[in-house]
Amino acid sequence: MTSYVIEADGGSRGNPGPAGYGAVVMDASDGQVLAEAAEAIGVTTNNVAEYRGLIAGLQAVLRLGGEGSAVAVRMDSKLVVEQMAGRWKIKNEGLRPLALEAGALVRRLRVTEWTWIPRERNKHADRLANEAMDAAAKGLAWKAGGTTRPDAREAPAPGDQVAPAPTARQTDLLDIGTITEVSAPTASIATAQQRTATGGAKGTGWAPPTRVATSLLLLRHGETALSVERRFSGRGDAELTPNGLAQAAAAAERLSREPYRLDVIVSSPFKRARQTAEAVARRTGLDVEVDEDLRELDFGDWEGHTFTEVQRRWPAELSAWLADPETAPPGGESFATVARRVQAAGERLVERYEGKTVLAISHVTPIKMLLRQAMLAPLESLYRMHLDVACLSLIEYYADGPAVVKSFNDTSHLRR
Repeated sequence: MTSYVIEADGGSRGNPGPAGYGAVVMDASDGQVLAEAAEAIGVTTNNVAEYRGLIAGLQAVLRLGGEGSAVAVRMDSKLVVEQMAGRWKIKNEGLRPLALEAGALVRRLRVTEWTWIPRERNKHADRLANEAMDAAAKGLAWKAGGTTRPDAREAPAPGDQVAPAPTARQTDLLDIGTITEVSAPTASIATAQQRTATGGAKGTGWAPPTRVATSLLLLRHGETALSVERRFSGRGDAELTPNGLAQAAAAAERLSREPYRLDVIVSSPFKRARQTAEAVARRTGLDVEVDEDLRELDFGDWEGHTFTEVQRRWPAELSAWLADPETAPPGGESFATVARRVQAAGERLVERYEGKTVLAISHVTPIKMLLRQAMLAPLESLYRMHLDVACLSLIEYYADGPAVVKSFNDTSHLRR
């Protein structure tokens, strides 16, 4: 009886963004390709596309070999592999229907292994997924053999997202360092970036912009006692240290002179952010608006602990949190939840203050969400960002399409 191998993949250009999956079925004995499947699936996220790739591969095996066929599954999505193998719980309710659909197919087969493979060993399935997305960008549908045909369908789907676990500098996953999350785009930003992903945007980044629609300055709050000790600092309402107050004053002095002409100051509700915002307000004469959606992630039971302490007391929970942004710390808030509320905050700022310069004082997680999304950077890039206390970053949203990051983690005002 023939045994089969499935290699499947999925991708999203924007996460969420235009997405597609690919799956290839091979003869386990000689590697001969027996079937290929690929499809663009509208606007969704990486994990949804990866699950859809798995489902397509399982369906292909059933068509080829029938009930009870032996199959090994190989994917570069650790989340899908671990969840289907039963080693990880499914925390994201949006993924559960896909996992159940895949599980029903698995019960009709005999899956001999669930194996995670590096991306470079999953090139065939990855190529198919990209072919499907490329075809959809041209208004076509993927067909086996690399040809395409007109496609009138457009089926956006809700989805999930996942961040790969970092392998180094794990202590940067604190308020002092690089707590990160997928940032869902704001409404006006999303329109421009979805056009870019499908080849329809006017702005490319190479030509001069027509005008600046909104300038968004992002200022991280000053130093706190928790940031000095490298402790998780989320909903805890820590105050600035004397050094943190000096950092806020230095940022305020810089922002009160040319070339900065602030129109609006918006702050997270937490005391450390409001103290920083008030320092700028005193120098500029502006009022401070408070936006609840700019607050930091709630770390729940981990609040106030160091990364090492969390690793010792909650090892399984920490591993799950690092692997899946839908997973929350015990009693806390997931990255995915933060992404949704930061999306709302960004939408309000860009739409309400079009053509103005807005200073938003916030925290590591919300600021990184906005920066990554503006750059259309892959999810993994979040683990390569570092934001110092009281650093300044700038995003400009142009009327003709793109958002451009013009400065990042600028601390020159602290070195005077």
